[in-house]
Amino acid sequence: MTKFLRVAAATALLVSSVIAAEYTIKLTHVVSPNTPKGMGADFFAKRVGELTAGKVEVIVFPNSQLYGDGEEMKALKLGNAHIAIPSFSKFTSIVPEMQIFDLPFLFRDKTHLHHVLDGEVGQAIKDKVTAKGFVALDYWDAGFKSLSANKPLIKPDDAAGLKFRIMSSHVLEAQFKAVGANPQVLPFSEVYSALQQGVVDGAENPLSNFYTKKFNEVQTDLTMTEHGYLGYLVVMSESFWKKFPATYKPLIIQAMKEATEYERKIASEDDDATMAKIKEYAKTSGKLTIHTLTPEQKAVWQKAMESIYPQFYNTIGNGLIKKAQAVQ
Repeated sequence: MTKFLRVAAATALLVSSVIAAEYTIKLTHVVSPNTPKGMGADFFAKRVGELTAGKVEVIVFPNSQLYGDGEEMKALKLGNAHIAIPSFSKFTSIVPEMQIFDLPFLFRDKTHLHHVLDGEVGQAIKDKVTAKGFVALDYWDAGFKSLSANKPLIKPDDAAGLKFRIMSSHVLEAQFKAVGANPQVLPFSEVYSALQQGVVDGAENPLSNFYTKKFNEVQTDLTMTEHGYLGYLVVMSESFWKKFPATYKPLIIQAMKEATEYERKIASEDDDATMAKIKEYAKTSGKLTIHTLTPEQKAVWQKAMESIYPQFYNTIGNGLIKKAQAVQ
């Protein structure tokens, strides 16, 4: 479908919905409705309708139906979209401190992660995003990242000389250089073919990305380093929010809080279900080996990758990093 037809279809849907509701919120995202992010968006829409007795309707446009991955931020600024759920990487150019979430081994586990996101550190980052002309609402999960390649990656030296695909991130670039690897920035849409053709040797991904994009078909080894985190920040158009009726604002915030809890739960359950599928694939195909690191082995990776932290004390803030580490 062309962009013109997508926008026309979206407009037609919007017009039909306005008839039934007093106010309409357009929520755009770039993934499938059956992903945790997609399901979280639909849950939010449902709760807004319930809490406002149908006076406010959220129309969800998944799969880049309204705006693509590189268009969402501009659309929010112009007020053409009202809510988007971009990955953290979309904010690092305007809020360098957002790079804190790329730091390897910053989070001990999911509990620690969520305490950081929902606490002082997470709020400080949201305040900086809001100061740039957005309304930062909440953090949603994609999951912890692990490493894949065509060889076991049991110790950092095993990564030396390998080319790893990364998102555009100074932190991720430094992370791989710290273990002697060569980071290569590539669009996510090109990763499968790049792995298949040997343009890159490996990648880092949450389990859902690794399996749903079939990277298991072009990688022989998955090492469960769980060294990094990939997440999303739900943001709203500032111009839209300023004009939105004050009566309904607390209800929108409440719906978002409930949707965040729901999305994180679904993301965790999806991780478990995806891991089971990956294990089954490995068992039946014989083409993939899963490596689970011992605490001692993981500690060696952590020591090697944490060596990059001082490089980002000025950009991110040494105090902010130490606050995140100290959170219980």
